[in-house]
Amino acid sequence: MVKFLKSGKAVILLQGRFAGWKAVVVRAFDDGMRDRRYGNCVVAGIAKYPKKVIRKDSVKKTTKKSRGKCFIKLVNYNHIMPTRYTLDVDLKDVITPDALQSRDKKVTAAKETKARFEERFKTGKNH
Repeated sequence: MVKFLKSGKAVILLQGRFAGWKAVVVRAFDDGMRDRRYGNCVVAGIAKYPKKVIRKDSVKKTTKKSRGKCFIKLVNYNHIMPTRYTLDVDLKDVITPDALQSRDKKVTAAKETKARFEERFKTGKNH
């Protein structure tokens, strides 16, 4: 089988709480892992998108509207739909497989992911 779900590939989640939401593949496990014997991948996505900013907004309101919220999830290949797009944000060093094992590690990884997504959003590379 050809490896088409490489790191950085944009996907749409089809099942679960974040069904219909866009995400990015961080790490793919084609042959599965010890506890999950099916092909799966770690994805990071935006759970809450930044709001639209208008010119008359104050600086404080602009910074508040520019914030987002992220999620990190381990997803079965059958529950994602790959798109033709890729994202050039490197999250492999932030999100490791052991980061999903405990809640506090997952929260810190999600905060770092959020910071990287927001930094990319503020530089204007998202268009």
